[in-house]
Amino acid sequence: MRKLIGKLNNPSEVKRQRRKLSIRKKINGTGEVPRVCVKRSDKNLSVQVVDDSSMKTLFSVSTFGKNKVDAKANKEGAKQVGAKVAEGLKTRNIESIVFDRSGYVYHGVIASLADSMRENGIKF
Repeated sequence: MRKLIGKLNNPSEVKRQRRKLSIRKKINGTGEVPRVCVKRSDKNLSVQVVDDSSMKTLFSVSTFGKNKVDAKANKEGAKQVGAKVAEGLKTRNIESIVFDRSGYVYHGVIASLADSMRENGIKF
């Protein structure tokens, strides 16, 4: 942990990495209840649905790249990404998940993403 955190210069990023490691110690995704992992930047938002038991990514949705949703990394974009993730989970007959916020504060874009998935019938 010190090696990872020691290389970071930004104090807020150091705090986020510590929160991330603390969260990941406690949660684990399975085939029936996968882990939904969020990566947020200033311009983009990326969400992966991961089965930790088989160490595979089931699918991913983002605001850039291959599985793209035409939106920005703001609250409205997070709602669209959350709806797309919920749709992908329902096609795989998955009703409940474990939400991994990756150390980001549960507020703003992250909260909007989680609320959108809950509104579309995903339980966590």
